[in-house]
Amino acid sequence: MRLEAAGKPDQYKVWMNDSELDTLRRYAGNSRNDLLIRLGGYVGLRAFEIPQVCPKHVKRTDDGEHYRLRVPEGKDTTGSGGKPRDAYLPETVERDLHQFKEENALPRSDPFIDLTESGVRAVVKRVAERAADETGDDDYRHVSSHDLRRRYAQRLLVDESMNPRVVMAVGGWDSFQAIEPYLNAPSEHVVNEAFEAVNKS
Repeated sequence: MRLEAAGKPDQYKVWMNDSELDTLRRYAGNSRNDLLIRLGGYVGLRAFEIPQVCPKHVKRTDDGEHYRLRVPEGKDTTGSGGKPRDAYLPETVERDLHQFKEENALPRSDPFIDLTESGVRAVVKRVAERAADETGDDDYRHVSSHDLRRRYAQRLLVDESMNPRVVMAVGGWDSFQAIEPYLNAPSEHVVNEAFEAVNKS
């Protein structure tokens, strides 16, 4: 896990890898909290977007092989209100959302995560504190809901070298300027591969 100073005392941007994100999930405590973490870390939803999504927002694409999750009111930097977007929904997350809906007899228009934005942030903070206590890795104490989205962006842009325009579309970034910080932060895996390539030459 890499910490980057965020400009305020004792506040950091946290750059996790997937293994560290999975460790965080192990301390979620229940299926709702685990879904919350996955919606941030694997679907790229912001803290205020997570409470918006309901069963009716899960859609299968026309080819029948992929899923999208409609975010009714994403971030809008123009000041004209939130704008909808279709986030890419991994099949494993779709399956667990469906199971959660069935187990909780969740109506189509009720949110999967029935919390406020501050409630979402508080859950992530509690889970991160538990992970720190149980693993002995105090870096987890700095993990916030935005760090889940940070992991999502870094995975796609750096680890998977995905087209930034695709990531912008599904993740709700309006400009290259907004997404550029994620491009300039190589993951540990990418750093290791770069040095392995140098050492072989």
